[in-house]
Amino acid sequence: MSASASPTRAAFVDLHTHSTASDGVLPPERVIEAAARCQLAAIALTDHDTINGIPAARAAAERAGVRVIAGVELSAFHDDHEIHLLALHLSQLDALEARLAELRMMRFARAKQIVEKLNTLGIELTFDEVLKQANGGAVGRPHVARAMIARGAAHDFRDVFARFLGATGSAFVPKAKLSIEDAIRIAHEAGALAIWAHPGEGGRRERLEPLVAAGLDGVEVKHPSHSSEDVKRLQALADFFGLVQSGGSDWHGSTEGPRRLGNMNVPIEWLEKQDERVAAVAPGSIDK
Repeated sequence: MSASASPTRAAFVDLHTHSTASDGVLPPERVIEAAARCQLAAIALTDHDTINGIPAARAAAERAGVRVIAGVELSAFHDDHEIHLLALHLSQLDALEARLAELRMMRFARAKQIVEKLNTLGIELTFDEVLKQANGGAVGRPHVARAMIARGAAHDFRDVFARFLGATGSAFVPKAKLSIEDAIRIAHEAGALAIWAHPGEGGRRERLEPLVAAGLDGVEVKHPSHSSEDVKRLQALADFFGLVQSGGSDWHGSTEGPRRLGNMNVPIEWLEKQDERVAAVAPGSIDK
């Protein structure tokens, strides 16, 4: 390849995706098939509070020739700010599952409370309709939204969250709070790196410093919600604190909009740096 030639797609990875194991629209094996079509070298499956999609993803990856990084996305809080944490390069899956089961039960209870609030507002939605949308996955607000849209109680996701499910919506129920310290501990106990997901405008030194002190390993630099200024600032902060960089599309299966598989062009070198960090803290645990 000449110096001016563009790199091949195999030079890129996507380290933030979702499947039907949580709130994505495609089963894990089809997520992997999509990654192969995009010619991605590797993909991280990071469903919310569940690793149930990992076995199917790994089986499909062997056929497709795509590396799968086992991950999970956790919702945590620090000083009343919600922080999403990606635990990447999971190696102790059995030890992790018990903790995740507790988090899924909290999700289940929250969704049930949301349905009850919707009922008091005159929306005749049943919890069974929500569970049907989840189809065995970790239930969450997107499944409530899909059930409402299917029933005709709202036009689309934007309408549902603006009127009902968003922080100012009439049926909003706050999350049970998991501390960021506990979330980082969960990641480390599972042999994973703890990565702050899509910090956006909030990703600044004053908020990052206490997380680093709590054991944070990295920060998601590339994400569809990040501006070019966010990317530059987060890269500088990652260098300053000695954090690994990560990035991904946060893909849930859409073929339109900013969250499309592989569209962040995350360089494979970032994954290699993560591998080095994992090898340093947990030798022999890297899943290649």
